[in-house]
Amino acid sequence: MQRPHKAYPVELAQFHSADYVEFLHRITPDTQHLFRQELTKYNLGEDCPVFENLFEFCQIYAGGTIDAARRLNNQLCDIAINWAGGLHHAKKCEASGFCYINDLVLGILELLKYHARVLYIDIDVHHGDGVEEAFYFTDRVMTVSFHKFGDLFFPGTGDVKEIGEREGKFYAINVPLKDGIDDTSFTRLFKTIISKVVETYAPGAIVLQCGADSLAGDRLGCFNLSIDGHAECVRFVKKFNLPLLVTGGGGYTKENVARCWTVETGILLDTELPNARLDTFKLSLARANQHGLSCEIYGLYDIDPTTFLRMVCNLPDDVLPFSLIEQENLNSKSYLSTIKMQVLENLRSIQHAPSVQMQEVPPDFYIPEFDEDEQNPDERMDQHTQDKQIQRDDEFYEGDNDNDHMDVG
Repeated sequence: MQRPHKAYPVELAQFHSADYVEFLHRITPDTQHLFRQELTKYNLGEDCPVFENLFEFCQIYAGGTIDAARRLNNQLCDIAINWAGGLHHAKKCEASGFCYINDLVLGILELLKYHARVLYIDIDVHHGDGVEEAFYFTDRVMTVSFHKFGDLFFPGTGDVKEIGEREGKFYAINVPLKDGIDDTSFTRLFKTIISKVVETYAPGAIVLQCGADSLAGDRLGCFNLSIDGHAECVRFVKKFNLPLLVTGGGGYTKENVARCWTVETGILLDTELPNARLDTFKLSLARANQHGLSCEIYGLYDIDPTTFLRMVCNLPDDVLPFSLIEQENLNSKSYLSTIKMQVLENLRSIQHAPSVQMQEVPPDFYIPEFDEDEQNPDERMDQHTQDKQIQRDDEFYEGDNDNDHMDVG
C-alpha cells in the first residue's frame, strides 16, 4: 500500500481552470459567507459543501490517482487501485455531485503520455459526465458509461445518442438503463459491449470506475445488483491483461460499499474471499506478495488496507452478508436489445483503432515538499499542521525500494 503524494495546484490545473483550483485552495467554512458570488460560479454549496481541509482532501485523492497512473506508466505494477478516487462529475471550472476535482481525468491525462489510446469504463449508477465531457472531442479516449437515465435522475445526461463530436464522434458510449436492473441483465450487456469495445478500439490501458451506488439497497441508487454481479464486471475487465487503474466512486450505503470493494480487491489480487472475511482479505495481500503479483493499493490513510476499510466504512469483523431487495426490473429484453444494437452499430462506424503519432513524453511533476527549515519557530502550529508532518517509521527502505537512493547508516 502506497502513500499518495498531495497533488499540487499546477497538477490539478492540467485539467481544471487555474482560478477554480485557486478558489478551492482559498475557501473555508469560516470564510465562505464572503464569497457568495464565487460559490455560485463554481457550484459549491448544496451538493458540494465547503468543509474543513477541503483542498487537502482533493489533493490526496487526486494525488492517489495520478500516482497510480504514473506507476502503471513506469511498469511498476500491472494494476493500481485508488478506492478514494473516482469523482467523475467534477468539471473543468466547477464542482458537481459531491465531486470537486476530477481525479479520473487527471489520471487519464497521465496515461495518455505513454499510451496512444485509453479506455474509460464507468459502472457507477450515475452517468460519468465529467470524464465524458473532458474527452468528448478526441478519439484518444473512449468513454463507456453504464448508468441510470431518465426520470430527472442526476446528472440528466448519458443518452445513448450522446456519442461524441468532431474527432471524438463515436468514441463516447452511453448505456442508459432503467430501475431494477439485475446481475444477469447487467453483466450480459456489459460483457457484450466491453468485449466489442476492446476488440475495436484496442486500448493501451483501461481506467475502471467502480461506483458502488449501483448495488441493490443503495440510498441514492435504483439498481438491483449484487456484490457478485458488480464484481463480475471487475473480473471481466481484469482478464484483458491490460494496464488497469481502478477507482472507487459513488456509494451511499457504506457497509455495502466496504463489502463490495473488499471483494473486488481480492479479485484484483487473484484471491477469492470466502464469505468476504476481513482476515481472508488480509491473507490475500500476503499471498499476492508471496507470489510476486504486481498490484498497488492507494488509499487516503497511511495504514494497512484492512484497518483502512474498517475505519472508513465501519466494516464489521465477522462475515459480511449482503441481500438483494424485492424490486421490479424495468429493463425489458427488447429495451436492452435495442440499446445493445445501437451501441454496436456506433462501434461499427469506427473502421479501426485511431493511429496516433506519439510525441516526446512530457515529464512527470516532481515538486519539492514543504521545507521545514523555513517554518517560523515562533509561530504556533495547529494540531492539523503538526499531524501532516508526522512520518511513518516504514517510509524509508533499503536497496531498490529506496526512492532517495541514500545509504542507511
